[in-house]
Amino acid sequence: MPLRLIALAYSIALAALAQPPNILWISSEDNGPHLGVYGDEYATTPNLDALGKRGMIYRNAWSTAPVCAPARTTIISGMYPPSTGSQHMRSRTRLPGSMRMFPQYLRDAGYYVSNNSKEDYNLEKPGQVWDESSRQAHWRKRAPGQPFFAVFNFTVTHESQIRRRPHTKVHPPSEVRVPGYHPDTEESRTDWAQYHDKVSEMDGMAGRVLDELREDGLEDSTIVFYWADHGPGMPRSKRWTYNSGLHVPMILFVPESLRHLRPPEYKPGGESRRLVGFVDLAPTVLSLAGIEPPAHFQGHAFAGPYVTEPPAFAYGFRGRMDERYDMVRAVTDGRYVYMRNFMPHRLYGQYIQYMFQTPTTAVWHRLYQQGMLKPPRTHFWEPKPAEELYDLEQDPDETRNLAGSADHSAVVKRLRAARREWSLSIRDLGFLPESEIHARAGKDAPHSMGADPVRFPLGRIMAMAELASSLRQDVDAALRDGLRDDDAAVRYWAASGALMRGQACVQRLATDLRVALEDENPAVRVAAGEALGRFGSDDDVARALGALVPLADSTRSGLYVAMAALNALDYMDGRADPALDAILALPQEDAGYDQRFRAYVPNLVKKIRADSE
Repeated sequence: MPLRLIALAYSIALAALAQPPNILWISSEDNGPHLGVYGDEYATTPNLDALGKRGMIYRNAWSTAPVCAPARTTIISGMYPPSTGSQHMRSRTRLPGSMRMFPQYLRDAGYYVSNNSKEDYNLEKPGQVWDESSRQAHWRKRAPGQPFFAVFNFTVTHESQIRRRPHTKVHPPSEVRVPGYHPDTEESRTDWAQYHDKVSEMDGMAGRVLDELREDGLEDSTIVFYWADHGPGMPRSKRWTYNSGLHVPMILFVPESLRHLRPPEYKPGGESRRLVGFVDLAPTVLSLAGIEPPAHFQGHAFAGPYVTEPPAFAYGFRGRMDERYDMVRAVTDGRYVYMRNFMPHRLYGQYIQYMFQTPTTAVWHRLYQQGMLKPPRTHFWEPKPAEELYDLEQDPDETRNLAGSADHSAVVKRLRAARREWSLSIRDLGFLPESEIHARAGKDAPHSMGADPVRFPLGRIMAMAELASSLRQDVDAALRDGLRDDDAAVRYWAASGALMRGQACVQRLATDLRVALEDENPAVRVAAGEALGRFGSDDDVARALGALVPLADSTRSGLYVAMAALNALDYMDGRADPALDAILALPQEDAGYDQRFRAYVPNLVKKIRADSE
């Protein structure tokens, strides 16, 4: 049946309802589809398995971002964070005044909306979003007869919990599967087994919420979703745009009484191969409630009267992860995962203080430093290629990069074009340095600035970013022209392109980079400073330190410039030693910081100090 006829039938059925459907979300943190209902025989998840057998599982669900704050920002806004300037982990910005978060539309329609309890959005809330958002929030607090949208989020599976010791083992480490990119060590097996233990614990919590629904007589009038916020809290899963970091479980149960709201492919106990992402959750919930999703939403409803045709692709992104900068864009068609690395000179496994607390991370890095590993287990600690392509059918662990394979050139071309079209369509603000997003936006919301082709000439900036990060060696003239461009973001990418190519390129462009070291834009000065500081002459190193150290003072430059400058100083290694005392004397506290950001500058300074000892 054509979708327009399905929508008409749904609308008629909805109009006949005396009561809109209740909607329950059960979510967990930092776990992939390691559930029995997804075929994981090692897993022990009876409650979610039962939900999946009564409902339907999604085989191709992506979290859009492989880390919590940007993932949850995607969900609450119904928009890709790179289009709102909220893609970094963590950041703080705002929506345009005409836009709201999706629970607000539900409240306007008479729903009681409760959140128990994590928010962690990178966007300021535009007014009251929830009727209650706390650890006590519950649908039971609604008015009699009022429809509800209730969220219960469980943190027991979080990265911090899979490394907490002591721990009583449940799943035997000797039987756990270690993915092909991790070293098969006692630490890896223990962490992966404890991860499964925590998933089982979360399953019990989900079961208790479902029991409460049943006890309240609401099972037959409530649509239930279960999802996890991104992949497992293990290195190369959480924070990375591989399928291992973006692929999540998603279960949808629509009771028989609400069958008119089911997706077209819905079968109890069945599965859907439709590509769904977190950007699709907001429009889907509104659709189920009979509310037409607002035009600014960027996702696709996959259930209810406003269901859309399945999209051809799902998208993911990676920006700054805590104190470390990176930029990756990913796209999948369900079989292949394509990744475009815009900062290929940065290792996959950049040192992030929080991540290195996981035993697997520490032992993996140590074994690499000792030369005890062979590919593909070495890749995580090395620079990235410009492009990556993985065949999930033949290589589910994503260890064989096919981007250079002649047999897969058509696939690369197709997914490369899809990535580029997506970045242009959402007006991807990730092509601006983080400090520049806020500087250009001024008092506007970044999304509004991004829609302005004068303030944000995306096509021209993205072209330089693509050239700079291509790692081609015949681009000196183009980089030199870029360093003289009128737009600071073009100059930033040109300077970064010289840095990415290393010593020979930096020395050929040294004169132009010295000019860039005095650029009016701080992001350009940081990029030029790192290039000259790492690969220039002794005089260039002195010039670079003279530029970078003042920029690393967050009280003068702002947090985002300071973090970029401290990263540059850290990557200079011993060349930054003459400025060590000045670096250690930098302010590390600022009352103006969002509480969530306060560890980032101290973490970077601590790392620089440790490397000098």
